[in-house]
Amino acid sequence: MTAMTLRPLSDTVGVEVVGVDRDALVHDPDLPDRLLAGLAAHGVLVFRGFGHDDDLQIAFSRRLGEVETFSHCDPPEIFRVTLDPARNPSADYLRGTVDWHIDGMTEDVPIMATLLCAHEVAVDGGETQFVSTYVAYEELPGDVRDRVDGLRVVHTFLAAQRLIHPDATEEQLAFWAQRPAKEHPLVWRHRDGRRSLVLSATADHVVGLDPADGRALLAELLERATSPGRVLTHAWEVGDLVMWDNRGLLHRVLPYAWGSPRDMHRTTIKGDEPIA
Repeated sequence: MTAMTLRPLSDTVGVEVVGVDRDALVHDPDLPDRLLAGLAAHGVLVFRGFGHDDDLQIAFSRRLGEVETFSHCDPPEIFRVTLDPARNPSADYLRGTVDWHIDGMTEDVPIMATLLCAHEVAVDGGETQFVSTYVAYEELPGDVRDRVDGLRVVHTFLAAQRLIHPDATEEQLAFWAQRPAKEHPLVWRHRDGRRSLVLSATADHVVGLDPADGRALLAELLERATSPGRVLTHAWEVGDLVMWDNRGLLHRVLPYAWGSPRDMHRTTIKGDEPIA
């Protein structure tokens, strides 16, 4: 069995995985369960010096669960996170990743986890930040918990795009609105008994509340969740691999230049737990 050490990166979220070499990632029979347990406990796993090997990343990801594929990507398991439209035709949409979000909020079942590997990094900016939405819920005052338990929120692709395109045309708004909306509980009651807040840039409105009151509530919860002492900031180096629990974390990228060479290769592990 690989002698693995998990080195804490903050008081609330994230560990660096030390002592696991590339061979162990694809051959150690016990490693996947140990890493998934670490992911559940700490939210973010950081592997320094992983390299930038798509085949290795795919093989490792497959040991953790079912890997999503994309018909327009080559290889289909690798989605390139870059603002260069020559590398990713959806680059413009990725500008929205500067806002706090959970991936897949307009889907029935969000993805379980994301693995992101740095092939090229930004000269300035481009760090990724994480906060635990488990901790965010646990540390809410009792009266705020009572207020949010039972509330439901409508998530839309349009809401996220409005944040980065405040001067969008009517044509753009209509196009983004074609993506179906999805309603989720504001508090996710997980199968393991834990609870977390479901906050994201896709949050459009709180069901049953005046729109302004709903937006104020969501803003208050986001401010509490992302207070400075709860945020882990990962400064990327080429070859880093970072894995995070998409079910219990918010994440965002810090702004970087539109023409930046930053190129991250992403694999995603399919989820099997609807928000309930």
